[in-house]
Amino acid sequence: MTTPSTPAPITVAPADFPWYDVNGFTFSLGLRMGDDVWCSGHSASALDPETGRPGIRGGMADQARIAYAKQAAVLSAAGLGLSQVTRIVENVTVAGLPSYEEAAQVRRRLFHGTSPVVVTVVVDRLVRRSALIEVEVHAAADAPPPGPAEVRVEHGGTVLLPTLLPVDEHGTVVAVGDPAAQYAHCLDRAAALLEPLGLDLSHLVSTTEFVTAKANRAGRDIDRMRARRLGPVYPAVTRVLTEAQLRPSIHVAVEAVASRQEPEPVDPLGLAPHMPARSPAVRAGNLLHISGFGVLAAVPDLRGQAENLYATLLRTMESVGSGPEHLLSTVEFVAATALPDYRAVADVRRSLLKEPYPVSTGIVCSRMAHTEALLDVAAVAAIPGEV
Repeated sequence: MTTPSTPAPITVAPADFPWYDVNGFTFSLGLRMGDDVWCSGHSASALDPETGRPGIRGGMADQARIAYAKQAAVLSAAGLGLSQVTRIVENVTVAGLPSYEEAAQVRRRLFHGTSPVVVTVVVDRLVRRSALIEVEVHAAADAPPPGPAEVRVEHGGTVLLPTLLPVDEHGTVVAVGDPAAQYAHCLDRAAALLEPLGLDLSHLVSTTEFVTAKANRAGRDIDRMRARRLGPVYPAVTRVLTEAQLRPSIHVAVEAVASRQEPEPVDPLGLAPHMPARSPAVRAGNLLHISGFGVLAAVPDLRGQAENLYATLLRTMESVGSGPEHLLSTVEFVAATALPDYRAVADVRRSLLKEPYPVSTGIVCSRMAHTEALLDVAAVAAIPGEV
């Protein structure tokens, strides 16, 4: 399968965005690349006219409505609407989890009659402490119809999967107490979703593993399970530590992306031997899926880690002909202890990246999967030229 020449990403900026001043940030509200639109994550943060500072008010339903209203404004600036959304990621905090059904009801009303893929991620907290939910969306002009079991195939052959959980067909959590077996069940679920499309686990190009502390301690067992079940080209992988999951007794949840394009490993810096059963990056068609690299050197401060991570990310992109202006999406996972210094990451982005800045989402972890890490970044970039 081939795709035409990759169009350059273009910033999507609404003329009227009443929630806050969008100038000065190192992320784009939205990016359009051909028929596809990528949007940054949005919480209910809005400028408080009384204090002149951004803040968040209301419970889960109110916050979800504001987050989706922001996304609708960005999509409108691209000439699209909510009916053309192909994928939704709802990042729900531990504090917001008991009232998450309120957000789900808001979503169901907004998307009645459409079938976007829904990924639910439980996170320790978001950058705005009072935020209960942050919403990311992908959309497409002339969006392809939904596939089997709500799998969506985007332009260029990217295959979007819903949240993968260790839950059987009866809704029962499986392999309680065995994180590696729960991870295997998530892979089984991915295989079942891909099979009707004529694909299998070898087509996975990116996974984000959200694990509890118990599963993180079993990380080597999960790595061995990934080595047995995936490949020959391992996906780009980011592991994220979270205090809770959607259901009690769940210790692993997986966000996964596959592709109809043949995956190719990308490792210009020779990092693969230090990343068990995962590729530093995977090329699939005109997209490059990049792992979270974790701690690359003994750098104790957030700015230094950000400089190392983004420099490595950009050198990996450079090896396939991409520059900073081709970076489409970043998800930054930051340790709670480093949050007071988080502005330093924006400074690093401003010095190393170029406009149009990527869309971005920030997620706070009580601590990182690697004990010395303060930051990790999962990313997707466009690859210019003919594919």
